[in-house]
Amino acid sequence: MLKDITIGQYYPADTPVHRLDPRMKIILVFLYIVAVFFVNSYLPFGLLALYLLLVIRVSKIPLGMILRGLKPLRFILIITFVINLFFTPGENLWSYGFLKISQEGVHQAIFMAIRLVLLVVGTSLLTLTTSPIELTDGIEKLLSPLKVIGVPAHELAMMMTIALRFIPTLIDETDKIMKAQMARGADFESGNVLSRAKNLVPLLVPLFVNALRRAEELANAMESRCYRGGDHRTKFNELEFQASDFIISGVNLVFFILVSAYRYLV
Repeated sequence: MLKDITIGQYYPADTPVHRLDPRMKIILVFLYIVAVFFVNSYLPFGLLALYLLLVIRVSKIPLGMILRGLKPLRFILIITFVINLFFTPGENLWSYGFLKISQEGVHQAIFMAIRLVLLVVGTSLLTLTTSPIELTDGIEKLLSPLKVIGVPAHELAMMMTIALRFIPTLIDETDKIMKAQMARGADFESGNVLSRAKNLVPLLVPLFVNALRRAEELANAMESRCYRGGDHRTKFNELEFQASDFIISGVNLVFFILVSAYRYLV
């Protein structure tokens, strides 16, 4: 399961999606999230799914890699589906004791499951098609207007990017620790959910020790290179908008507006 987590990973390729300005990608992902929450019918959901498939095809990211990233969320999907199915009031279709299924509950459960899948796939495409350096620069540029009120834009962007970058590293560390302990007789797969969760407790101590050690090594490396934050820093590659960025972003913006406005047109 740990190897199935794709959040924070970067898939290098030379595609229009990868070359798109990171600032535009962050803004488009934000608009995409708004559109996903605005949609309340099946046709716009289908259009958003086709849109994601098109982006995945253009970015040349293997579809299996995207679907593999959904596997760790299957329990959350099931719990979300069941809660909305049995606890949404409306026209009764089936009941047994305190359990009731309504027509509105069926639609709500399906909508929430689809929403969660679309959100995970759409947001994971941001990190899969944007390198950590580009992501840092994009977030910093977008937050730079807040510097006038004292917001440390560079430091915030650096922290968020380092956190995303360390997710795959910590996953690899956890996998190595689990295999080492399983070779010594530890059992992480048998028993019920509570017993398996209890068996994971011995993983926390070595994982935290390794995480703190890596954080200290990163801090020492940054200090040895005289890192002093974002003040008076220059960049090797400055972000510049290209004509293709505005064209692609304009097409995406029109699509998101039409999809979001569908609920008011029918």
